[in-house]
Amino acid sequence: MAYFVYWSVLSKESFNDEVDFIFLKWNFEEVSKFIALVAVAAERLAVQPEIGIYRKEKKIYSLVISKQTTLFYRINQSQNQVELVLFWNNKRNPKELLKLL
Repeated sequence: MAYFVYWSVLSKESFNDEVDFIFLKWNFEEVSKFIALVAVAAERLAVQPEIGIYRKEKKIYSLVISKQTTLFYRINQSQNQVELVLFWNNKRNPKELLKLL
């Protein structure tokens, strides 16, 4: 059974921030690669949502999209839904991450 992948407002904002960062630091080709990686990850989560690492203290999963970016998401079994919560640049301060989750 496939899950519906839902993008939260924060996930959309953080995704756009990552795209902007990649574009400014590298180029459009790298942005395209990142977008493709995210699309593949979303497809995988729709089929097998528990592939990420479960973080019990925050009741959230994490999935590495690339060396630079981790996706945080939640699974809502009753609604058959995966909620994308946040795209996180792994070079940022982890204390900021805790505030957002």
